[in-house]
Amino acid sequence: MKPGTEAIFLLSAGLIGAWMVSVAVATNAHAQSTAGVSHAQKMHAEPVAERDADLRRSEARYVIPSVTLVRQDGKSVNLPAELDDGRAVVLNFIYTSCTTICPMSSQSFEQFQEQLGAARDSVHLVSISIDPEQDTPARLRDYAAQFHAQRGWDHYSGSLSAVLSVERAMNAYRGAKMTHTPLTLMRAAPGKEWIRFDGFARADELMVERRAWESTRAALVAR
Repeated sequence: MKPGTEAIFLLSAGLIGAWMVSVAVATNAHAQSTAGVSHAQKMHAEPVAERDADLRRSEARYVIPSVTLVRQDGKSVNLPAELDDGRAVVLNFIYTSCTTICPMSSQSFEQFQEQLGAARDSVHLVSISIDPEQDTPARLRDYAAQFHAQRGWDHYSGSLSAVLSVERAMNAYRGAKMTHTPLTLMRAAPGKEWIRFDGFARADELMVERRAWESTRAALVAR
């Protein structure tokens, strides 16, 4: 190596080493900063999800069409008669091949029925298929079993025209099964207004509504 070349080589090596160290430090700092931001975003997002900002509650009156539906046990029934048997009603629309909205809605019904406990017989859970051409009573029974449906939670199908008339009467029709939206309808008793939840209603939110009914009923009895 020529005189002076060794010094230049050592100087270059030192500069390269210093550059690599600085890059490593900067990369590590960026990774820590990014991890911190991700954690902060997660901590911020979780409470937002818990607030159910997309759930909308309203009240409405509907005229239930006098149609015949087929229950999961194969029996043909008149829908108004099924809904007007004196029990409170909690109703949703599902179809058995759905993999998004329906399983979540049915899970809420399952949890709600469990929370009812001994009061289960006073509330009629009603799930109406919006895919009646595919959802036979046998398929409805299999679907109900997936969510451990107990006595008092019935699943219905029927002719396409009958189901469409129910959807339209209750402002639930969205053009096709693939574009349907989460909806839960509750009614304290025949003749009462329906409570409408647009969005995913959790079991505890349904229980809050039911307890409000019970409080109102108790107050009326006490007068």
